[in-house]
Amino acid sequence: MSETHSSVSRNTVVLAAGGTGGHLFPAQALAEELVRRSYLVHLMTDERVRDYGKSFPALETHIVPAATLTLRRPWALPLQLLRLYRGYRKARAVLEKLKPAAVVGFGGYPSFPPILAASRLKIPSLIHDQNAVMGRANRVLARFATAIAASFPRMANLPRRAAPKTTFTGNPVRDLVLAEKAASYPPLAADRPFNLLVFGGSQGAKFFADFMPEVIKELPKAVTRNLRLVQQCRGGDLEVVSAAYEAIELNYEAQPFFTDMPKRIAAAHLVICRSGASTIAELGVIGRPAIMVPLPHAIDNDQLRNAESFAAAGAGWVRSQAGLDPAEFAAFLTRLRYQESELKQAAQAALSHGRPDAAQRLADLTERIAGKQTT
Repeated sequence: MSETHSSVSRNTVVLAAGGTGGHLFPAQALAEELVRRSYLVHLMTDERVRDYGKSFPALETHIVPAATLTLRRPWALPLQLLRLYRGYRKARAVLEKLKPAAVVGFGGYPSFPPILAASRLKIPSLIHDQNAVMGRANRVLARFATAIAASFPRMANLPRRAAPKTTFTGNPVRDLVLAEKAASYPPLAADRPFNLLVFGGSQGAKFFADFMPEVIKELPKAVTRNLRLVQQCRGGDLEVVSAAYEAIELNYEAQPFFTDMPKRIAAAHLVICRSGASTIAELGVIGRPAIMVPLPHAIDNDQLRNAESFAAAGAGWVRSQAGLDPAEFAAFLTRLRYQESELKQAAQAALSHGRPDAAQRLADLTERIAGKQTT
């Protein structure tokens, strides 16, 4: 029989998230809102948090073992299960000590041990899915969670039994992004600078590093003369990309990482990007149009579904990476550059897709499930 969680610390909430930006950024957004509401926040995550979690407002960060389960390597499954079991034991020990009012998971297999431990200890739990397609880990965890939060009004692959306990909250964005909420669209004219921002995250930047210099070479001089390009690219690609842009005397800035990315988005007339969940959420809150090239071969085509939702709102355009031609892309980019009304309309549509109150809605839901705790 499961033990009942007792002596609850009603002002403590544990957040569980994988250590990448896609999972940590919405968790950080919720943490910032919970701290404003005088909660003590603890974070359970994996070793990757060292790259992305420096500004996370957690009282303490607990590294919990986790592993991605894959049937494509059946020989590795026993070790993966053992690592998840060790993570469960570690998460359970932490939860027994903290006695939180609720546990909130943000998907990925690092959420597995904390949510399972919370279920065993009868601690109310909530899972949030960032994408328009529910992730594999969350599909399994849905049966154990008290409630489910969705980032999109319609989420594919949601288990039928989980639908009644699912609430649309939107995907929370950090305070850094909210500071640029609904930023005024920069003035645009044929003889004024055109600000183009290109980024793809850790998995997509390599493609854009290869592709965008070829696109820029195809642009008419009338476009490149006033083009102001900001591009994120991996350190290993920086020298080649810079050399390509220097050769055509382009006004550009390229870096492996921008700490002020929300400001860069706000300054852009147009964004070219992948379509990860956090990217779509930030574009919507700030209000900028985007040409999205979804990551190919992504599990469940989640990036494609995210991009299609954004484009359906009139906020952007989806282009498949397969067969993408630099000359055709340059022609499309040239047309957009001189369509001020179309770009402004898309920027307004992006705002309609954004959910700047998502962190508040998710915090409200967290408090509601915590209120169901019996002591």
